[in-house]
Amino acid sequence: MISIRKIAATALALITSLSITMPSVGAKAQRPSSMMHNIQFETFDTGGTLIFSDSPEYVKDNGILYSDVVSGSARLLYYHLNDSTSDKKLAVIVENVSDQFNTLNITRGAATKPGRKFLSIGKAVLTSYLKNNFRTSLTLNRNERKLLRDNMNDLVLKPGQLAYGLYDFNVDYPVRITVMMYPATADPLFYYLGAQVLPKDEQQLRGTFKEMTRVIRTKKKYDPQTDGIVYLLLSDGTNDQYKIGIDATDGSSVVNFGNYGIDYRLELETRDKTQFYLSPLGGMYAGAMRSNYKGHSQLILVPRGKTYFGDETPKEPANVHEARQEGIALLTAQTELADLGTFDGKVQFEYSPPAASYLPINIILMPADD
Repeated sequence: MISIRKIAATALALITSLSITMPSVGAKAQRPSSMMHNIQFETFDTGGTLIFSDSPEYVKDNGILYSDVVSGSARLLYYHLNDSTSDKKLAVIVENVSDQFNTLNITRGAATKPGRKFLSIGKAVLTSYLKNNFRTSLTLNRNERKLLRDNMNDLVLKPGQLAYGLYDFNVDYPVRITVMMYPATADPLFYYLGAQVLPKDEQQLRGTFKEMTRVIRTKKKYDPQTDGIVYLLLSDGTNDQYKIGIDATDGSSVVNFGNYGIDYRLELETRDKTQFYLSPLGGMYAGAMRSNYKGHSQLILVPRGKTYFGDETPKEPANVHEARQEGIALLTAQTELADLGTFDGKVQFEYSPPAASYLPINIILMPADD
């Protein structure tokens, strides 16, 4: 790997030839490109179990996409596209596998109608999920099976359409959660009895992952007057490591590339007024976040005013990528930024990687008057 000194020298040489238009309140101010340094942080995982179903993502056949038994606190994320030539439906089946009367409580969740505008669907589901305004419950007798949502059998996936859902729930006793695609004319609860598990695709993005919440805390207060511009790199697999789990359908070890379905809690603290931005690094990005500051919670669309951004960022050379991984990055005229707000003191952001968007991302902190 190229040395950090060589990376820094290359970055410094680039600074002299680049400029950036920095967003500010009111007018935009022309600024020279700036060197950024990474934030030192600590992280730990907590919470319940993530059930993740995204393989095969492009579904050509009928069958079970993922299935596992879970109890207690859990989250389900499913993301599948009908890649056949006929109409299909997608259902989540909940089966009580205990000897007890069972209750499943959905504490928050979201899903949209099937469609082909994948970035719009990804942003809409995450936005609705973060609003936290959906709650319902499901009661199950011994060995009883039900659909997670009653309307699932009413939604038809035309060829090329996507189905995406994200649900948090808790359940008293073990239940089997099964995500299944089936013919549009079939009864899902009957079809389930003979359905076979479909093989994974090359990405192998399905599995069961323990501790579905990731807490990230900065090791020291950010001081905008002395620290300059800094960044927090998320969902990159190195600074922010990917979750490792088990595919319950075959027992194999799997990696959640991108940490989709993981709920992040970013706990940051500053010594003075600080401007926060989100910058996409991998390509097109359409998501949402929630800020919590001095008892006030706010939903933030990322980006605001349009569905997505990140498509205008040019592909970066390998040495720039390596420099960022090592802790040095440049804020240039090509850096696309979404405004997350201005805060002073302690602030918490809730973030989850939006489906259909490219990763990783940077959370950037800078002096507010810059």
